[in-house]
Amino acid sequence: MTFDRERETYIPRIVVIGGGTGLSVMLRGLKHKPVDITAIVTVADDGGSSGILRSELEMIPPGDIRNVLSALADVEPLLGQLLDYRFDKGNGLAGHSLGNLMLAAMCDITGDFVTGVRELSRVLAVRGRVLPASDHSIVLRALMEDGAVVEGESNIPKARGVIRQLSIEPKDVRALPEALEALREADAILVGPGSLYTSILPNLLVPEIAKTIIESNALKIFICNVMTQPGETDDYKVSDHLKAVRDHVGTDLFDYVIVNNGDIPEQVQSKYAEKGAKIVPLDLDEVTKQGYKVIADQLVLFRTYLRHDAEKLSQHIYQLVESWMFKKR
Repeated sequence: MTFDRERETYIPRIVVIGGGTGLSVMLRGLKHKPVDITAIVTVADDGGSSGILRSELEMIPPGDIRNVLSALADVEPLLGQLLDYRFDKGNGLAGHSLGNLMLAAMCDITGDFVTGVRELSRVLAVRGRVLPASDHSIVLRALMEDGAVVEGESNIPKARGVIRQLSIEPKDVRALPEALEALREADAILVGPGSLYTSILPNLLVPEIAKTIIESNALKIFICNVMTQPGETDDYKVSDHLKAVRDHVGTDLFDYVIVNNGDIPEQVQSKYAEKGAKIVPLDLDEVTKQGYKVIADQLVLFRTYLRHDAEKLSQHIYQLVESWMFKKR
């Protein structure tokens, strides 16, 4: 924790781990709380604009980093839209987001990706730090239930099979030292929400990251997805998400699980069912039997898509962390 002289109080250091849209939504709420945020973001993306830039410029895929920078930036809404703007025409330009191109440019200007992210964070007045899990890209491999091996983050969900085991290449990839330092200093470590096999587990499979989290005395919280993800977590309950983490890391990581238990309208469920997604059911007896404490609440909003209610979710997180810190004093 750090001491805020202006407020004359201690500010908890929170590390969030993941990638994708779910993490960004949560951070849009959490950044308004009196907390010191560090986001550790996956470097496994190989699809779309990120995949092209990763391949052609031999750089860390920027898409998940861009999403988190945009979520934590303290800028006018129009600038946030500009970061996320995706070109839909132009030879070689179509499909790229402006934020990804800005990160590619910053990487070239500063000489390395991590410095480029740091400098762009400063320009965007980002509330907190954004760090890749490693300064090397990783490749995901999924061993499926039928024995097939699917390679590549973007290909795994498309296979629409049952994932038995996920691995990364190189297996001994080094974690970013700043990420490990943030984990060691954390008062709380949050994992999720996000795609279990393609956004969350890739970070936890970096050996030094998993080891540092296991050794940490911080409060550890898992934020479970609201809906299953076709090709990744079909028919998963909350306990299945936790079991997948345990099976890959080798131990139980979390003290608390935060999960939605609010009603989702039938018409919304039908819309998601067309794409093969269902509500992740809370099997409370099984989760608590495994030793986890559960925070369950109405935590979703629906506009065009279902999203976590960032304000309610961040309030639950802040209350848990504040209580944890009070007990430690």
